[in-house]
Amino acid sequence: MKDAIVKAFEESIQVKRSFLKDNLGALVTAIDLIAQAFLRGNKFLLFGNGGSAADAQHIAAEFVNRFRIERPPLPALALTTDTSAITSIANDYDYKEIFAKQVKALGKEGDVAMAISTSGNAANVLAAIEACKKLKIVTIGLTGGDGGKMARQVDCLLRASEGKNTARIQETHILVGHVIAEMVDQTLFAA
Repeated sequence: MKDAIVKAFEESIQVKRSFLKDNLGALVTAIDLIAQAFLRGNKFLLFGNGGSAADAQHIAAEFVNRFRIERPPLPALALTTDTSAITSIANDYDYKEIFAKQVKALGKEGDVAMAISTSGNAANVLAAIEACKKLKIVTIGLTGGDGGKMARQVDCLLRASEGKNTARIQETHILVGHVIAEMVDQTLFAA
């Protein structure tokens, strides 16, 4: 059992190291896109399924409440939390539309959206990216593996390419979310 535990930690560390090596420039770009959106008075929208939905909610909460410093709340919204909207859209239209319809209702030009999908192929996430494009909302994709279809659709791609294990990809994604929150705070509120 100890060997398996050590292996899990080593895999997680390696995926994060690889992510940093491959994505540092794109991560700086993503941080700047989000910070500039807030400075313009725009919002940060986030969406994904399952563990990625949990990450969307977690990251949004870091902006709405605070991360490491006391500061005013920032307008971030996880499109994964309104069960009435999600279930009515899924029931009346199609599950594929659960995020796209919310983007159309809540998003506007100048906003930034983060699409989170470990495979990059979730149909409802891809539909929301398309809705963002039509509204001129800048898209950041947080994914793993080869990036799937998302890799060709987003404006800024953050990809844990070495990740073959969904858990290791998700562990990297939440670290990325924390780094984004911390760096946006430093950008906007540094003394």
